[in-house]
Amino acid sequence: MVFHMKPTTFVGDVKVKVLNLQRSIEFYKDILGFDILEQTASTVKLTTDGKTSFLSLEQPENVIPKQGRTTGLYHFAILLPGQTDLANIVFHLKEKGVRFGSSDHLVSEALYLHDPDGNEIEIYRDRVPAEWNWDGGEVAMAVIPLDFEKLLMHATPDNPWKKMPAETVMGHIHLHVSELKKTEEFYVKGLGMDVVNRFGEQALFLSYGNYHHHVGVNTWNGIGAPSPANNSVGLESFTLIFDNEVARSQAVTNLKQIGAKVLEENNQFFTFDPSGNKIELAV
Repeated sequence: MVFHMKPTTFVGDVKVKVLNLQRSIEFYKDILGFDILEQTASTVKLTTDGKTSFLSLEQPENVIPKQGRTTGLYHFAILLPGQTDLANIVFHLKEKGVRFGSSDHLVSEALYLHDPDGNEIEIYRDRVPAEWNWDGGEVAMAVIPLDFEKLLMHATPDNPWKKMPAETVMGHIHLHVSELKKTEEFYVKGLGMDVVNRFGEQALFLSYGNYHHHVGVNTWNGIGAPSPANNSVGLESFTLIFDNEVARSQAVTNLKQIGAKVLEENNQFFTFDPSGNKIELAV
């Protein structure tokens, strides 16, 4: 988890819009095993450690279903502490009747599912960094079948899945964007990330501190895809956690130098990538 703690910059709380808050709470709490940190009539903050907001859900006024062929959330990715946790949640999801897909990405093993509103979720475990293969500054990743027989050997039937482990973190976020050139400039020159993998001309994977990716971006919804409506199910924003005020201030300066909008509200800083995806810059 060294890639998800200071001094490395990493993804923190992700805020997602839903159609029916109570239905979503039941899914994230009863099925996936999050705890409630705070709740209002229209919002809830979910936690794994009882202290930190991991995922925030919001039911906007006049909310509409998730719109297709737009920019915004592709998926957010829940990083489990280890292989045993991933194996145990496979049995848990099957028992609960939750449909899911899977993939081996070489750097990780992953499951894919959707919440009740179609927001995509990845649940994964990382292989140890020593097993990742780098060619210069690019890490090898792939989409190949997951070896369930090998994975499930690590399950512990006498100690089955009960809830999200306290050490679970938001591993990364993957976004639909409208193009890649300005997007790369924004995340590299503005936010200080490195491009660690190029998936042809369709996707980029970016990270801090030689992680395989904290942010993924793709144009799979089409070049020039529009932003979704503000009241649409999907991504509200995600948070980047910087090491300190100096690091955040440098990012703000860099963003302004490339012409990106940065808003300050009560010592909270927000910016928007070229496709309109909203990012909170936190410390």
